[in-house]
This record gives sequence, C-alpha cells and structure tokens, in this order.
Amino acid sequence: MKKYLYLLLIALLSCALVQAQASEELKNTTPEQRAKVQTDLMKTKLQLNEEQTAKVGAINLKYAKQMEPVVKSGGGKLAKYRQAKKINEQKEAELKQVLTTEQFETYEAVKETMKEEMKKKMKEKKQL
Repeated sequence: MKKYLYLLLIALLSCALVQAQASEELKNTTPEQRAKVQTDLMKTKLQLNEEQTAKVGAINLKYAKQMEPVVKSGGGKLAKYRQAKKINEQKEAELKQVLTTEQFETYEAVKETMKEEMKKKMKEKKQL
C-alpha cells in the first residue's frame, strides 16, 4: 500500500496527472507529507547527497504548497491539469539546477515509467 501511495504521489506531482481517486487520497495528506514522500523517493532513486537532499526537500515542499489549492479544489480536470503542469514546469527548472545531468536524466526516466504505470492502472480500472 505504501509503495502504491509513493507511486501515486510522485506520478501526480511530477507528471501533472490528476485523477479523481488520486485526488481524494491526496486531499487527506499535507504538503509536508507529500514533499517528504517525494524527497525520500528521490534521495533513493537519484542517490542524492546530503546537500542535494536538503535543496530538493525545500523545492518539493515549496511546490507541494503551491500544488495544495490544485489538490484540494473541486475544479475541472482540464483546469487542474493545466495548473499542475505549470507548477511542475517551474519545479523541474529548479530541480535541474540542483541535480547533475545524470541525476536529472534518471529523474526524467523514472517520471516517464511512473506515468506509464499510472496510464496502465487507469486503463485497467476503466475495464472493470
């Protein structure tokens, strides 16, 4: 369950995918919780050093707070997607300044993998 939540959070926040069920689960978390989950996952996947971990943690918290109105709002999916995409573009620009080229490429690859997993899970749910 914890692994699913990690995947869900990172996919939503990194890929700007907003799904009704995911939104409901995210509404029950704080920006601090979401930022911590993201930072812990990134520390492991990207092998961040202490300085990078601190900077990435601050970036994740900053943007988790900016994402809060999107997560909590009841607006339309397209509007939420656009808001989330804009926030994530800004976040990725900051992350690019902290991560090495190799780490950022790994980040992009992990993000794409999780995006594909989310698409697959959404497709499976629609078939049920």
